[in-house]
Amino acid sequence: MTQTAGRAARNINGKVIMYADTITKSMRLTIDETLRRRTKQEEYNKKNGIIPHQVGVKSYNVLGKGYSSEENQATQASYLREDPVIKQMTPEQLKLAAAAAKKKMEEAAAALDFLTAAKARDEMNALKLLFEK
Repeated sequence: MTQTAGRAARNINGKVIMYADTITKSMRLTIDETLRRRTKQEEYNKKNGIIPHQVGVKSYNVLGKGYSSEENQATQASYLREDPVIKQMTPEQLKLAAAAAKKKMEEAAAALDFLTAAKARDEMNALKLLFEK
């Protein structure tokens, strides 16, 4: 329960609702631990002048028609084609750049940084479009 409550706490509007007729030992421990952590965090924030706010990350659908759709890959490839560095690269160098993007994607995925992994995947796919044509 503590882990689930902690996960909910990461969202600015996160809430945990516990349903029960009586408060169980595990519920009490979770509530007490959550209050302890919240108090400690609030004291730290006050001491250091920190105002909590939601992290602003542009979101997109990684599994659906996000940046990885064929149309978006073609668009990204056209932007890459205009890049002065990319213009000077040979097909072999483009393949090496795509391999580097693939490695970056795999490392990011292993580190559970899926946003970086998705961006690296999109870059890899766009580079592949450049050297396959």
